[in-house]
Amino acid sequence: MLDETRTFNAALEQMIQGLPPVHTVPAEQTRRERRESGGIFPPPVYLPEARWERIEGRAGEVPLRIVEPEGEARGAYLHVHGGGWTLGAADLQDPSLKAAADATGLVMVSVDYRLAPEHPYPAASDDCEDAARWVLDNFDGRRGIGGESAGAQLAVVTLLRLRERHGIAPREAFHAANLVFGPFDLTGTPSRFLWGARELVLSDTMMEWFVANYVPGLTDAERRTSDISPLYADLRDLPAALFTCGTSDPLLDDTLFVEARWRTAGNETALSLWTEAVHGFVAFDIEAARRSRAEQYAFLRG
Repeated sequence: MLDETRTFNAALEQMIQGLPPVHTVPAEQTRRERRESGGIFPPPVYLPEARWERIEGRAGEVPLRIVEPEGEARGAYLHVHGGGWTLGAADLQDPSLKAAADATGLVMVSVDYRLAPEHPYPAASDDCEDAARWVLDNFDGRRGIGGESAGAQLAVVTLLRLRERHGIAPREAFHAANLVFGPFDLTGTPSRFLWGARELVLSDTMMEWFVANYVPGLTDAERRTSDISPLYADLRDLPAALFTCGTSDPLLDDTLFVEARWRTAGNETALSLWTEAVHGFVAFDIEAARRSRAEQYAFLRG
């Protein structure tokens, strides 16, 4: 498996070298290219059985992508997509949502939150909070929450908002938090700064561009507020969490640090590290990704 991961990484790095860095291209252009061809990621497949549910949020309509499992559903999973708060969409991962739905028996509810820089903080967080309230109102049984990259950060912020703003116990509202290579300290951790200019899905410059899109003009002290950098939050009474990351991901320390704080706050955790896997590895057809996805499904099933 490690040989396959290394071969994949080398091919991916070569592909990326032939492309303009994401932070040098208008966000709208990258969004269009990813919708048409996938870019460095697999091209999107739009499933006819996936549907949209549009709910009323505090700032207007919040679209939700709904993918149901085969057979009777036993609950729901609130999914938050990645993309540095700037890229991505709820309908760009229909096949993976369908696979997760069938493997877990949970209805996948993927929130199409507003994107930066057009809609900076707190727009995305507000939309995810509204989506979570809708899930709690509409689904009984087992409930999970989670996402990849920026989606993992938004998922944790959503749990904290349920507690702080609505008096809802996060551990009772959601039984499992599936947090995949998230950025939990938006001022940056050692692994990010040590990564430097190397561009293997992410670079330090690219990550700062994403953060600046999301929280423009904020100082480091302001970026460390718990609603932006949940590493600094009171993490008590949160759901059991699975933290997943590759060891060749500049956000590795974000995962290591927040898992330790989550655990020492008295919550259940599992830490899943994948040797030399890169940021975003679960989106690709390699063995490490297949095993990681299977592990996440088992965790969400409970």
